Amino acid sequence: MLKEPPVSADPTQVLAFETDCHLFKGCGFEGPSVWSFIFEPIAKVGPVEINKPMLLAVIGSILIMGFFWLAFAKPKVVPGKTQMVAEVLYDFVRRGIGREVIGKKAEPFIPLLVSLFFFVWMLNLWALIPLAQFPVSSVIAFPAALALVVWVTYMTVTFKVNGFVGGIKNLCVPSGLPKPIYLILTPIEFISNIFLRPFTLAVRLFANMFAGHALILIFTIATWYMLGTWLGTAYASVSFVMALVITVFEMFIQALQAYVFTVLAATYLSQALEEAH
Repeated sequence: MLKEPPVSADPTQVLAFETDCHLFKGCGFEGPSVWSFIFEPIAKVGPVEINKPMLLAVIGSILIMGFFWLAFAKPKVVPGKTQMVAEVLYDFVRRGIGREVIGKKAEPFIPLLVSLFFFVWMLNLWALIPLAQFPVSSVIAFPAALALVVWVTYMTVTFKVNGFVGGIKNLCVPSGLPKPIYLILTPIEFISNIFLRPFTLAVRLFANMFAGHALILIFTIATWYMLGTWLGTAYASVSFVMALVITVFEMFIQALQAYVFTVLAATYLSQALEEAH
């Protein structure tokens, strides 16, 4: 018969490591849930309540700006270590994403692409930083806000370059196809380019970070839950190794998701710059 977990203000919000519950003690495993990604406000600025993810996003922005300011405030012909690292990172986005995807017209958009890449990467990296240990981009509001920035820029460039009629053609009417196909293709292109692109851009980043953090939580909590006996400790050691493996894998995924987000943003801008036929 299962024992009742300790009484708390909200019994549904109890993790295994917050109780004295262990394997072979007759109590169930309390794993993470959606509430593991919800935080109470820690401060209030006017009408705005600030929680942990918001604070981490602000600190991340300050760290990124501080790093590049420190690197380029007094640039040298023979760069020091900080300037050299900053130049390599900046050039990676400028050449590897901007120039590679957009081409010669990329220069005006390089600051946006650089900002997107490093901000998304920083939001993801918080998951591995002690005391923070939470990927900010696993809260859908942050990827959605970034996707909105990309979408507004994409729409603005589309209509600025092509005009209203040309912009509609750019978004909805691919050139070089038989006319009857446009009856089916135009509505699909309209929905895809105007609605689905920002949605998938946000959800892709959110879902990857949400799933990765949830897996780390599950194996970390399971490690604690299975401690207690020699057999449980053996199980716990396997769970602990899995938590480490997933954490290392997440380091790769965090950088990859920042790269994918920025490449897709550059791809949309590249299409916006194409003249409609």
